[in-house]
Amino acid sequence: MRAHIDITEVETSTKIRAKYLRALENEEWDLLPGPVYIKSFLRTYGDYLGLDSRMLTDEFKHRYERPSDHDLHSISSLTRERERRTRPARAPTWLPIVIVVAIVVGILFAVGLLAGHKSAPAAASGKSHPHRPAHQAHAPPHHTAPPKPKTVTLRLVPTGLVYVCLVNGGGRKLIDAQNFNVGQSVPVESARHLLLTLGNNAVQVKVNGRAVSVAPSASAIRLFITPAGVSHIPLARAPTCP
Repeated sequence: MRAHIDITEVETSTKIRAKYLRALENEEWDLLPGPVYIKSFLRTYGDYLGLDSRMLTDEFKHRYERPSDHDLHSISSLTRERERRTRPARAPTWLPIVIVVAIVVGILFAVGLLAGHKSAPAAASGKSHPHRPAHQAHAPPHHTAPPKPKTVTLRLVPTGLVYVCLVNGGGRKLIDAQNFNVGQSVPVESARHLLLTLGNNAVQVKVNGRAVSVAPSASAIRLFITPAGVSHIPLARAPTCP
């Protein structure tokens, strides 16, 4: 009233119905939808009038709103925590078991330490086993060589426009005379033997993860790839791509 603001103007600006605004003014809380809406309306109406909306909602909660279940639960939890702190501390039931296990471990460690001291002089004397020759007393461990691969895996990465034809040892075409350019993906193929025909050396070749150097050539390049290595072969060697 002091600001000479009509209730309809407030209703238009705040989107709160006029009957709810009058109920707020008269503190007729039973005419409003519920506490959540009341606090929301108080904040919106207070902000519109330039009042301290937080103070309005706090005063409403203090005077008219009961503590929520969450607040009651928090208060009861705090009370139980205070009671727990005031109780005398009791030793956990598992503490005796831990003590017994620690004693047993200590005894076993002491027995092992004594046994180690007794066997130390015999090891320090440098005597070899009575049934083993002296030159075999400290024989180095035998390292077995890793098994050789039985197949080859070929990976091609174009660095320019390149013609590719790939045939396995049985004559089946895995890549049938295709052109690949930079950025295109070439299928990765594996077999016991591979015959590769390249139109030029504009490609990176990797066999079983190792890079293979491809020298430039005035004509097509033909490679025979096996687990033993990579070798150049004549273009007329079968099978060939068209």
